[in-house]
Amino acid sequence: MIETKVRRIGNSLGIVLPKEAINTLKVQEGATLYLTEAPENSLCVTPGKPGFKEKMELAENLMQRYRNALRELAK
Repeated sequence: MIETKVRRIGNSLGIVLPKEAINTLKVQEGATLYLTEAPENSLCVTPGKPGFKEKMELAENLMQRYRNALRELAK
């Protein structure tokens, strides 16, 4: 487990990723990170990869389009 604190950065709130998190994500300064919703009020942090954004947009579109079917399947 890696711990960090929420801090004020200007008029916003943010976190600083510790070195261990940076190493795990294999990212460098200026890299894009995507935050996606996960169960129980949590987030999944994913480093940007070629095509990731487009795949996520496609998945969100499909989930929205078939939300009723997905809801039934989840029961």
